[in-house]
Amino acid sequence: MIDRRIIREEPELIREAIRRRRSDFDVDELIALDERRRELLQVEQLKAERNDLSKQIGEAMKQGADVEALKARVSELKGQIAAMEEELTEIEHRFEQRMLELPNIPLPQVPDGDGEEDNVVLHERGTKPTFDFTPLPHWEIGEALGILDFGKAARMAGARFVTDIGAAAAIERALINFMLDTHTRRHGYTEIFPPLLANERSLIGTATLPKFDADLFKTREGYYLVPTAEVPLTNMHQGEILDAGMLPRRYCAYTPCFRSEAGAAGRESRGLIRLHQFNKVELMKFTTPEQASEEHEQLTRDAEAILEALGLAYRRVALCTGDLGFQPVQTYDLEVWMPGMDRWVEISSCSQYGEFQARRCETRYRPAADARPVYVHTMNGSGLAVGRTLAAILENYQTSQGTVVVPEVLRGYLGGLVEILPALP
Repeated sequence: MIDRRIIREEPELIREAIRRRRSDFDVDELIALDERRRELLQVEQLKAERNDLSKQIGEAMKQGADVEALKARVSELKGQIAAMEEELTEIEHRFEQRMLELPNIPLPQVPDGDGEEDNVVLHERGTKPTFDFTPLPHWEIGEALGILDFGKAARMAGARFVTDIGAAAAIERALINFMLDTHTRRHGYTEIFPPLLANERSLIGTATLPKFDADLFKTREGYYLVPTAEVPLTNMHQGEILDAGMLPRRYCAYTPCFRSEAGAAGRESRGLIRLHQFNKVELMKFTTPEQASEEHEQLTRDAEAILEALGLAYRRVALCTGDLGFQPVQTYDLEVWMPGMDRWVEISSCSQYGEFQARRCETRYRPAADARPVYVHTMNGSGLAVGRTLAAILENYQTSQGTVVVPEVLRGYLGGLVEILPALP
């Protein structure tokens, strides 16, 4: 959530942010609601007048004076106060809802653009594999090896699910352990295993609600299945005041993630790229404003380190204003090369949010012992999406014999397994 003082004092900053984002958000409506809300807050002055008149009536009655005029004024004020309080409740509700719908302000260095086509490739690293045969997409490889079964998953649950079998299940588990070990032992993150259900308050805190309600799975009891570990991790310090000396705080977590993928019909409907349930290792940081840019860069490098260790070609892309998500002030996407699909595929999105989420979560820190608390800055990124990493391994390490070579860094997690062979019938 954006500081409401900006709306009053720097409305042109909001207008420019909305213009850069190519958003149709109605800034004038928000400003008008705020102005009317402040006008209605004058009801407190009327209440004070009413209370003062009530005292005068009491004193006048003791002296036997005529109090009818005073009573008439109190009655008039009572009606005005009731009407203003009723309108104020409605206006405050509408204002708060619109504030929750107002997107974040992009950093000046975010490239301007209309959409995905205007994103900027910052660097490309690693070597794309070459083949003396036509490489297959990962779903064909997995089905031929008998390690990915989409049909069984469809019978158990429905479309956009997969059943990992044998080596695929083992590699997903190996990837999770490898990623967590790397981030905790080499990159300095503290591992968290959070709840997989979250309440509405926590999803409002990450700005997932109300914007992305259609993408969530909700239980009968009102809980939501987490769409990403970003939700519980960002709420780790909800309502707390942190010690500045303990910042930055770096957390990582493995969780299954659950997304309805509303509006995704026809988009990457085959394979492991867009599923209702998938595994992911998430990186998350709480920082001071001064630490934020450097820590965001390092978080992105931490995610890149996993791709480099696995020997996968990737590129870093700076999202333009027209493709930037609702919450971030800046986002770097990491895209891995998928030779079977013959294109780059997003495997991590590393974003910083300024104080946008911290305001919603009420997470602050005290810059000095006697200083007023201020909001932390938050950021997160996939380190990495596990299913997409498995897909990338299948496509990049496939052989002409229909087998898949296991990346060397994973072999110790797999009992020395070097190559995935077709499963026995």
